[in-house]
Amino acid sequence: MTDSAQDLSPQTTTDGPLAHMVYVLRSNPVTLLAFAMFLVLIVAALFGPSLVAYDPLASNASRALQPPSWDHLFGTDNLGRDVFSRVIVATRLDLAISIAAVALSFVIGSVLGAIAGYWGGWLDAVLNRLFDTIMAFPLFVLAMGIVAALGNTVENIVYATAVINIPFYARLVRAEVNIRRDSGFALAAKLSGNSDLRVLALHIYPNALPPMMVQVSLNLGWAILNAAGLSFIGMGVRPPTAEWGIMVAEGANFIVSGEWWLAFFPGFALMFAVFTFNLLGDGLRDMVDPRQRT
Repeated sequence: MTDSAQDLSPQTTTDGPLAHMVYVLRSNPVTLLAFAMFLVLIVAALFGPSLVAYDPLASNASRALQPPSWDHLFGTDNLGRDVFSRVIVATRLDLAISIAAVALSFVIGSVLGAIAGYWGGWLDAVLNRLFDTIMAFPLFVLAMGIVAALGNTVENIVYATAVINIPFYARLVRAEVNIRRDSGFALAAKLSGNSDLRVLALHIYPNALPPMMVQVSLNLGWAILNAAGLSFIGMGVRPPTAEWGIMVAEGANFIVSGEWWLAFFPGFALMFAVFTFNLLGDGLRDMVDPRQRT
C-alpha cells in the first residue's frame, strides 16, 4: 500500500493547475512567446512610471520634435514631451480599459448565455433578440453612440466596449451549454441529487470555458483597438493623458512633415499588444480545458 501511494504521488503533483500550466508553456513555443510578450505588457503597466526617465506630461519647447536619440529613444513630440515615456506609461491605461471591459462583458455575457442555453424557452428567445439587436449595429458606431450619450470618460469607454462584446460570449456559451445540457455527465450529476444551478455551474459551464478563452484573448485586442479608435477620433480619453490612440492621432498630423516617430512608436505599441493577445488564445484554451489535464 505504501509503495502504491509513493508511485501515485508524482502523478498527483503533475496534475496540479500550476504543473499543467508549465506543461502547456513548455510544449508550445508560440504560447511561451505570447506569455513572455504579455509579461512585458504587465511590467510596463505596473512599473511604467518608475521605469521612464521623463515625466510623460512635462513639456519643453526647446526639445520639441527631436528625432529618436540616446536621450530620447522614441524622440519627442511637438510639445517636447518624451515619446518613450508616454508610450510606456500609456500601457497601464490601455491595458486597464481592455481588461476591465472584457471582464465585464465576459461575466455578463457568459451568465446570460448559460441561462439561455440551459433553460431555453421564452427567456432564450428574449435574450437572443436582445443580442441580435446589439449585433445589428456596426459595433464601433454603437460604441461611439454610447460614449457620446454618456460622455467620454474612461468609465464610459469601458461600458461601451463591454456592451458591444457581450453578444460574443453569450452566443458562444449558449451554444456550448445547449449541446451539453443533455449529455451523460450532466444527467448523471442530476441523478446524483445536484440542483440545476449546481449542474450548470460546476459541470457544464467549465466545459464551455476553453472556447471562451480564445474569445477572451481576441476581445482583449479588439478592446484596445476600440479604445484607441475612440481616442483617435476625439471621443475617447482626453489629452494630455498618455494614451496610444491619442498619440497616433497627434502624430498623424506630422507624418507629412517628416516626424514619423510620433505616430510610429505608439502605433507599434498598439500592434504589439493586439498581436500578443491574438497569440494568447490557444494557450489559454489549453490551460483551462479539463480534457487536456491527464
